Amino acid sequence: MSKKEQRSYSADLKASAVKLVLEELKSITQVASDLSIPPQTLHSWVAKGRKGELSGISTYSPDLVSLQEENKRLKKQLALAEMERENLKKGSGVLCEREPAKYAFMKQHHQEYPLSVMARLFEVSVSGYYDWLHRQPSKRQQHQAVVLKLVTDAHQKTHQSYGTVRLYQHLLKKTPTLSLHSVRRIREQHGIRCKRHKRFKVTTNSEHNKPVYDNHLKQQFEQVTRPNEAWVSDITYVWTEEGWLYVAGVKDVFTKELVGYCQSSRMTADIVVKALQMAIKRRKPSKGLIVHSDRGSQYCSHDYRKLIDTYQFVGSMSAKGNCYDNAPIESFWATLKNELVYHQSYKTRAEAMSDIQSFIEIFYNRMRIQAKLAFRSPAQAFEQFKMAA
Repeated sequence: MSKKEQRSYSADLKASAVKLVLEELKSITQVASDLSIPPQTLHSWVAKGRKGELSGISTYSPDLVSLQEENKRLKKQLALAEMERENLKKGSGVLCEREPAKYAFMKQHHQEYPLSVMARLFEVSVSGYYDWLHRQPSKRQQHQAVVLKLVTDAHQKTHQSYGTVRLYQHLLKKTPTLSLHSVRRIREQHGIRCKRHKRFKVTTNSEHNKPVYDNHLKQQFEQVTRPNEAWVSDITYVWTEEGWLYVAGVKDVFTKELVGYCQSSRMTADIVVKALQMAIKRRKPSKGLIVHSDRGSQYCSHDYRKLIDTYQFVGSMSAKGNCYDNAPIESFWATLKNELVYHQSYKTRAEAMSDIQSFIEIFYNRMRIQAKLAFRSPAQAFEQFKMAA
C-alpha cells in the first residue's frame, strides 16, 4: 500500500466504534486497539458523532455527553472508594505506624490493590515504596521478618484460636527473648485475628422416667484438686453429608483433658458406655471418682449405671435443664466446634471422625495451652501433677 493509499472503513464499523465510546463509555484507546483503528482516526469519528455528522449516529447533545462522562467518572470513583474501603479494613493496623510498616503492607498486598491507592491511603509515595523495596533490610527489619514468620506459623498451628497472650506464651517456650509487645504489634500490623466464635447451643433429652443420680458436683469445679477426682461427660453432634455424627466425651475437671470419647452414627447408650470405658482404661481411676453428666436418657441406661456401680464411682447428674452444672464439657464442645467443626464441610462421617480424633489427641490434649492451667496443655498439667505427687 502506497503512502497516498488510505484504508477505508465502512459506515457500520464507524457507527459501532463510536457507540462503544459514547454509549458504552469505553476509552478511545481501548476501542481503537480492539478494532485495529488508529486512535486519531477514531477520535475524529467520535467528534463527528457527537455533532450528528456521522452516518448511523444520532446527534449527541452536549448535556447527554456530559452526563455520560460524569457517569463514567462516578463509576470509576465508586470503584476506587470501594477498593480503598477494603484496603482500609485490612490496613487499619498500620495507619499510625512508620513508613516501613506501611511499605511492608503494600508489598504484601500489591497484587490485590494498586500501589497508588495504598500510597494515597497511607500518605506515602510510590517512589518511596520502590526505594524501600530495593533497599537492603536492616537488622531490625530482619528480626521483624523472623518474628512475623514465628507468629504466623504459630497462629496456623494453633488452629487460629489463640489471642495475643496465649500466642505469646506458646512462642515463649521456644523463643524466650520474644516480647509480648512484639507479638501484639505483629498481630495488629498484619491483621492476624482469631477465628470468630459462634454461639453454642446446648441440647439434651431429659424427658424420660428413668432413675437419675443426685447432683454431687454442684458446679464446684474450682474445688477439684487432683486428676481423677471428678469427670464430666456429655454428647454432641456434627453434621456431614452422610448425616449426623454423634460424639460422646469424658473430660477430667482438674487437668481439662478429654480422657475418653466415642463417635457413632447413632446416639445410643452404647457410645456413652464406650467413652467412659476408654477413660477408665486410660486413667485407671480409684473408687469414689465423681462421674457427672446431664440427665440424658443414655446416661440413665442400665449399661451405663452398671459400669458406674462396677467401679464404685459416684454417679452425679445436673439439675433438670441446667447446662451450667455441666459447664466444663460444654466448654470443650464449644472449643471443638469453634476451632474446627464450624470451619469444615465434611462429606463423610469417616472424614469427620478422623478430623475430630486428630483435634482431640494431637492438638487439644497435648498442644493447646490454657490460661487456667498456667499456660500448659492438659497432658502437661497431668504429667506435672504426677511428678509433684
